Amino acid sequence: MDLPKIALVLMLLAVVVALFSGLFFMLKDGSDKRRTVRALSWRVGLQAALIGFLVLAYFMGWIQPHSVGK
Repeated sequence: MDLPKIALVLMLLAVVVALFSGLFFMLKDGSDKRRTVRALSWRVGLQAALIGFLVLAYFMGWIQPHSVGK
């Protein structure tokens, strides 16, 4: 695997970790802190960065779509 694909996988894992940390804080955190909102805000920001990186990687030629079903 080359570097852009590794970066994509790491960014996707970061999004999943932020999502599950938000779920954990929502279910287990009884205090009035805004940790759930912060964790989900991180997830939204990471997801936007992931989409931007996907677009950049496509236009730079680092990733190519495949022809599934053709």
